[in-house]
Amino acid sequence: MTDTGLPRSAERLALMRTIGAHSFDFSRQVAVMAVVNRTPDSFYDRGSTFAFDAAVAAALAAVDDGADIIDIGGAPFAPGPELPVSDEVDRVVPVIRAIRAASDVVISVDTFQPEVARGSIEAGADLINDTTGLRDPEMARVVADSDASIVITHSLAEPRTPVARPTYDDVVADVVAFLSNRIDAAVSSGIPAARILIDPGHDLNKNTLHSLELTRRFGEVAALGYPALAAVSNKDFIGETLDRDRGDRVDGSLAAAVVAIMNGARIIRMHNIRPAVDAARMTEAILGFRAPAYLRHNMGDAND
Repeated sequence: MTDTGLPRSAERLALMRTIGAHSFDFSRQVAVMAVVNRTPDSFYDRGSTFAFDAAVAAALAAVDDGADIIDIGGAPFAPGPELPVSDEVDRVVPVIRAIRAASDVVISVDTFQPEVARGSIEAGADLINDTTGLRDPEMARVVADSDASIVITHSLAEPRTPVARPTYDDVVADVVAFLSNRIDAAVSSGIPAARILIDPGHDLNKNTLHSLELTRRFGEVAALGYPALAAVSNKDFIGETLDRDRGDRVDGSLAAAVVAIMNGARIIRMHNIRPAVDAARMTEAILGFRAPAYLRHNMGDAND
């Protein structure tokens, strides 16, 4: 048996995934997901990739820096005015087409709108990242009718709606119960288990203490047996913990990502790709998942 409670062969089968043109062995591999937002009000980049050309260039630069997945967002989850679905489609679909024409990288779309998901999949997206945990049943049907995979994320609120002082009996237990329930609903809707990934939703309707506990106890999320995503990059729980503004949270983000990986996260969703890739690959090597790029130091007759 393993830490997930599954027999080792079953765990390996559960964590072997083909997403788009790429295969991942999440029992010993960490994928880096790059964030590219086509929004003027994203919490971190503040619209720096809102323009079409800037979004495509950022995505392809992330591929060059080693990103395994590009996550395109056209509407934030955070509180704010509702964006018409047609506008969100216009923001993300042309970017997906341009990336797909240039690369076979896995393309994810951060959306809770079924129509956006449908158009994105038709344009070449491989993964739908639904921060509402399939709140809209139509989203499950859209994914089930395609070859796309789905990230099921824990959150409490309607999108773009605030939740004052969120409370939990036990935040990790409550998140695990929610994800388990939504996994069952996804499978019942026709989404194969082999196309499901999960995300505990750091900072989504959670305060800093909740997000820290989720990171510390991430293994309980991973124990559900599905590839687990940690979206920790530059979030408020890092800023509040370290007293750092948004532009000064990279080091804290990398620390949180490494702790999450050590506790079972197998996808990390990050803004700063080059350091995130290095952190992921170094952690893989420490865990014995990968060999060093080369061996030279103290390997010969003379010390180097």
